[in-house]
Amino acid sequence: MGERFKLHIPFWASAMDGVVDVDFAIAMGRLGGIAVLNLDGVHTRYEDSRPVIERIAAADKSAVNAVLKEAYREPVKPKLITERIKQIKDAGVACAVSSVPARAEERAQLAQNAGADVFVVQGTVLTARHSSRSYHQLAFDELVRACDIPVVVGNCVQYETALELMETGIAGILVGVGPGAACTTRGVLGVGVPQVTATADVAAARDEHMRRGGMRVAVITDGGMRIGADICKAFASGADAVMIGTPFAGAEESASKGFNWGMATPDPNLPRGTRVHVGTRATLKEILLGPARVDDGSQNFAGALRSALGVCGARDIAEFQHVEMVIAPSITSEGKALQQAQHVGMGKS
Repeated sequence: MGERFKLHIPFWASAMDGVVDVDFAIAMGRLGGIAVLNLDGVHTRYEDSRPVIERIAAADKSAVNAVLKEAYREPVKPKLITERIKQIKDAGVACAVSSVPARAEERAQLAQNAGADVFVVQGTVLTARHSSRSYHQLAFDELVRACDIPVVVGNCVQYETALELMETGIAGILVGVGPGAACTTRGVLGVGVPQVTATADVAAARDEHMRRGGMRVAVITDGGMRIGADICKAFASGADAVMIGTPFAGAEESASKGFNWGMATPDPNLPRGTRVHVGTRATLKEILLGPARVDDGSQNFAGALRSALGVCGARDIAEFQHVEMVIAPSITSEGKALQQAQHVGMGKS
């Protein structure tokens, strides 16, 4: 995202309430990445969100949707938005916040005044042009002009749509519809594109936008990545960064200590997500930077990316984005019969 905002490692934590609270955002920032705080979530609805998170985590599978809907009936409080951002900034780390499109205009200035470094506008699918009889359409070019901080929007999976969004002046774009472990959009709406294809198409739009004289827009692959191999494939497909949710839910520092649910899960009319349990598996440092204590690729994501660059002869991510890719469905099982039979390494289910 240019000189205005840089990270030591290209890793973002998704704006999931079960993952990102103030403490997690601080921990993520101190490790060199950035966590996105959901301004529509429980952390800006309740002075103390911990009992709410615990209630959601403890709910029976048959009752969790009702518990989620009830928890999110409490209104968002502007005072808490300001407080949460300042708490993160007072720790000396960068702060990113996320808003739904319908509330983005009113919250952008509030977030900026509180000290946020990045403002994310996130919906299931966003476009530069939208028609609705029920609400005012957000104009991204106007929002960008009104903000002194980078604006990231998403989600998107298609070349032309991405190119139009980039022409509004945004600094980053989130890629992905429905790939996340806690997301049910593909089942509820039947909409989605495989992440490698979506990332490659949006990255092509970024390159075309630059060819036309535009600034480089950061392509951030959002969701669908469980292990280091998935992350490396995202960068090879053209991503400049990745946004991860469920793997971070398994960090000791996560808000829920082992659970995750998507932003659209509590929707009162059409939930498009579910609560998933991943358990507490490692510290955030082990997941991000290692050293890995397991052999299944679920730890030391940054180390996996560095090693993949070296193996492919790339000196940096920009070169890695141009490596040759092949479609090889059996590549993860080829020669791995013993691992599969013994349920170790790449044979773990």
